[in-house]
Amino acid sequence: MWDSESESVGGRGYGNGVLGSSKHGFKTDGFELRGQSWYVAADIPSDFLVQIGDVHFHLHKYPLLSRSGKINRLIYESRDPDLNKIALDDLPGGPEAFELAAKFCYGIAVDLTAGNISGLRCAAEYLEMTEDLEEGNLIFKTEAFLSYVVLSSWRDSILVLKSCEKLSPWAENLQIVRRCSESIAWKACANPKGIKWAYTGNPPKVSSKKWNDMKDSSPSRNQLVPPDWWFEDVSILRIDHFVRVITAIKVKGMRFELIGASIMHYAAKWLPGLIEDGAGSVDEGSNSSNSSSSSWKGGLHMIVAGTKDDHPSVQAKDQRMIIESLISIIPPQKDSVSCSFLLHLLRIANMLKVAPALVTELEKRVGMQFEQATLADLLIPSYNKSETLFDVDLIQRLLEHFLVQEQTESSSPSRQAFSDQRGINPSAKMRVARLVDSYLTEVSRDRNLSLTKFQVLAEALPESARTCDDGLYRAIDSYLKAHPTLSEHERKRLCRVMDCQKLSIDACMHAAQNERLPLRVVVQVLFSEQVKISNAIANSSLKEAGGTQYQLMIPNRKTLLEGTPQSFQEGWTAAKKDINTLKFELETVKTKYLELQNDMENLQRQFDKMINKKTSAWTSGWKKLSKFTKTTTIENHDIGSHSKVPAATIEQTSKTPRRWRNSIS
Repeated sequence: MWDSESESVGGRGYGNGVLGSSKHGFKTDGFELRGQSWYVAADIPSDFLVQIGDVHFHLHKYPLLSRSGKINRLIYESRDPDLNKIALDDLPGGPEAFELAAKFCYGIAVDLTAGNISGLRCAAEYLEMTEDLEEGNLIFKTEAFLSYVVLSSWRDSILVLKSCEKLSPWAENLQIVRRCSESIAWKACANPKGIKWAYTGNPPKVSSKKWNDMKDSSPSRNQLVPPDWWFEDVSILRIDHFVRVITAIKVKGMRFELIGASIMHYAAKWLPGLIEDGAGSVDEGSNSSNSSSSSWKGGLHMIVAGTKDDHPSVQAKDQRMIIESLISIIPPQKDSVSCSFLLHLLRIANMLKVAPALVTELEKRVGMQFEQATLADLLIPSYNKSETLFDVDLIQRLLEHFLVQEQTESSSPSRQAFSDQRGINPSAKMRVARLVDSYLTEVSRDRNLSLTKFQVLAEALPESARTCDDGLYRAIDSYLKAHPTLSEHERKRLCRVMDCQKLSIDACMHAAQNERLPLRVVVQVLFSEQVKISNAIANSSLKEAGGTQYQLMIPNRKTLLEGTPQSFQEGWTAAKKDINTLKFELETVKTKYLELQNDMENLQRQFDKMINKKTSAWTSGWKKLSKFTKTTTIENHDIGSHSKVPAATIEQTSKTPRRWRNSIS
């Protein structure tokens, strides 16, 4: 018996979320659930069975055919007019959404809420409940409820977006996710002074509120709304929907500090232990396994911790997806998130084998604000089967990124002027130097740490970064203590990274009696300390007009030495003895050298005398011969010019040289 009914009383009322029947209704008292089957309470027996998973719906053909184009097509394509059973296992929203759609087809009033509207909208699209079949069909009414009720409400937009997690890809294709994300973004970027809707804020840790208990939690006129009022509500979303919301918020022009703070808040809830302060709020999440209950408790913890039946690989895959998504949406500005958060994120990324490109990007981000790190943040275990306990290579890369960033800022004129005004570069390098020295002291206890890695990390920073090498000396001493088998050459090589002139008095006193240091290093330490004391005395004497100040310095130093422990004084005495011994040996070597030099000079003089004696006779003969030759030439010249000279005289003079040559020969 089919009757025509007018539209029900609540048919067009969207404010209370009630949908009435259509023009062609079916008289029924409602649906009854018996086990896993639904039955229509009517006088006419059911003639059509719809199976969705394990749930069966015993219905009638006519109400479904009048509203659903999908069922019309299935019956037509089967070419069996007596078809009385179909299966709709892929219907979005499952049996709950089909139950509401079936009630709508029968004209039963349906209560639309933020928890069921997304599933019912997708189910209406799947069943093709369009206006072509009948005016005011389910697609039209659910779309109107979404546009006029849900998107105008902060609370409903969050809940609808949360309920879309199980409706992919239908919710994406129907633009439900996009519209809800933009609605949330617009409201999050609104002026806090104008916010009048209910929001969660930061609930207390003892008990968590439900959405239904928040009707009175809207801010009053005199109540100040904090800028992070939207963090807690947005953090219940799944990671892909959270990324959509944050992306939309970025487009709207939200401050990058607030975006970074919301990302840190989200990570604290979804990744337990990532941030120590946020670890306790993990159990305050929403129940993602039952979105209709709208409870805050435990839901965000589920995808991370999982249940006892979850496989570890699935859990790691979900965490890896969260890490990769968070890295991709961190604002590029410096200080948008804390360095501690980035290092904790980097620790988990290395553990879960995140994509290398994202890890490199994260390392560069850490290098931008490396001076803000702490020692506890840097102690990252080595997950790549390395011999060392801590990942020293990772810290080396972070330090390189920091130095590259510092060099880039110093080379840029605008950034250089800005950094000079704030004084960032020198202080940042000094903080990093102290941090690296503390890290070296901690990791030096690892016996598998090679000397090369220690030396490379210690020498990575420029000399100007350290005004005092006490921290570096402490790390060297710790390394020598943990590696007692080092050779003398290796110990000298290790101590080269330290500048003895930059050690304080306490460090020098400790180094003077440190048996692990090479003797040469101890001598350098004592010499540099002596130079410091001499310079200090000289400077003080120049500043003071009289000599009284100089007289006061010596008693002060004596008092200092007397107040030191006995072991330090004994070490100082032993070091003095070593110095005196070295000085005596040096003077002995100098004396021997002078004696050898004198002997060499004597031998040289004797050698020269012997050579002179052998060559003196020859040299004197050649000198006489040259003189005689000159005389003969002159006489011959005179004879030629004076022809009246007697012949006997010429003959006598010509014979004289011949006799001299014979005597010589």
